[in-house]
Amino acid sequence: VQLQASGGGLVQAGDSPRLSCVVSGRTASGYVMGWFRQAPGKEREFVAAKSAWGGTTIYRDSVRGRFTISKDKDKNTVYLQMNNLKPEDTGVYYCAAANWIVEGLWDLAREYNYWGQGTLVTVSS
Repeated sequence: VQLQASGGGLVQAGDSPRLSCVVSGRTASGYVMGWFRQAPGKEREFVAAKSAWGGTTIYRDSVRGRFTISKDKDKNTVYLQMNNLKPEDTGVYYCAAANWIVEGLWDLAREYNYWGQGTLVTVSS
């Protein structure tokens, strides 16, 4: 499985860009898909995840209500719609996939088997 993330760039606070993660090799629907981010000088942190086949999604508290993770099975692509961005959302965003994760552990980076290369989102105030 290979993941290719895109959609990052320099944006203004309040903007609403969308990140994409194209999945190749297998169908994205069969994987737990997650988004993580890493701000400069900080550790990688969980952002959002969506279950395999089903509709369950989880978000970190600071993005809940502003970000939406979704899958397009026809395009085999996972999206992260980010609304009302804030400067503290700045970081390199990574998409990740896992064959299976125990429910409740979807926010742990170590549980994911495959990672994309990351796309940088810089939010200016």
